Amino acid sequence: MDDAARTFLDDLLSTHSPSGFESRGQRVWLDAVTPVADSVWTDAYGNAVAAVEGTGDGPRLAFTGHVDEIGFIVRDVTDDGFLRIGPIGGADRTVSKGQHVTVHADGGDRTVPGVVGQAAIHLRDQGSEEYEDLEAQFVDVGADGEAEARSLVEVGDPVTFSSGVRDLHGTRLAGRGIDNRVGVWVAAEALRRVAESPVEATVYAVSTVQEEVGLQGARMVGYDLDPDAVVALDVTHATDTPAVSGQHEGPVALGGGPVISRGSTNHPVLVDLLRETAAATGVDVQLQATGSRTGTDADAFYTSRAGVPSVNVGIPNRYMHTPVEVVDTDDLDAAVTLLIEVAAAVGTDDDFAVEL
Repeated sequence: MDDAARTFLDDLLSTHSPSGFESRGQRVWLDAVTPVADSVWTDAYGNAVAAVEGTGDGPRLAFTGHVDEIGFIVRDVTDDGFLRIGPIGGADRTVSKGQHVTVHADGGDRTVPGVVGQAAIHLRDQGSEEYEDLEAQFVDVGADGEAEARSLVEVGDPVTFSSGVRDLHGTRLAGRGIDNRVGVWVAAEALRRVAESPVEATVYAVSTVQEEVGLQGARMVGYDLDPDAVVALDVTHATDTPAVSGQHEGPVALGGGPVISRGSTNHPVLVDLLRETAAATGVDVQLQATGSRTGTDADAFYTSRAGVPSVNVGIPNRYMHTPVEVVDTDDLDAAVTLLIEVAAAVGTDDDFAVEL
């Protein structure tokens, strides 16, 4: 990963972008793709698309990720000036207490620092502790009473963890919001590389909104764009830590390469294309079984209109939906390489139809 690509990744990861409040994250993404794209557009809810036109009559390929992250939302202010919160997406109540957070006030133009309160261990009954629901947790912004708190924040303001990007050993990095800023990074980087060496296919990079609250952005842009095929980039669970038994997830290793999903949503012709391309170009990939659904934007794209051939490609991710998600940048680079090789491999005769 060169310095420019890493700066782009860091900019994405340091920009808070909770579901329903993604405009700042989308702005970072658009600033990166606009110089290399033939055209760029957005829709009413902020989904963003950048296109590089093909050199021939090849298919229209969409490489997609979602820019939103989980978080919290202010739902009430107490008489004492504390903020009651609720979840945005799949926020984890077991990791929120005792964390630094940021309230994004005035439409995100102003930030208010806070902490999620946690009673000291000395003051808790030992042996009978339970994780409180988010609705029972609270944010302390340092306000002295309700009036002062309401002068700082409003009901409906989004809240995110305050943790930033941190390099671990080697090519590993940690941070919040890796799910799924790495997906939109891969899509954008693949588009940039295709723009440098045009292919027959027209390639779209897509950054969707509101995936964490029901794949909503993908439903919108999938209908509007109507591509011939979609590769949805998202994170998937790395199972190579002591915290995961492997009972519910197949073996996925950090640094083992992007993960191709098989089953349900994932179109078999696209699965074969990805696997064959990876083998031909020396890109290491892993396989994952998704017998019912992928839980990603691919589930929305593949039922758009009359059905769009779609496949999910995962980036191995440790500790998903926590403030300390961990990925390996080698997996990101490999995913980019795989996508640009796929774009180069398809031509006019490829229609991705299942043979019966």
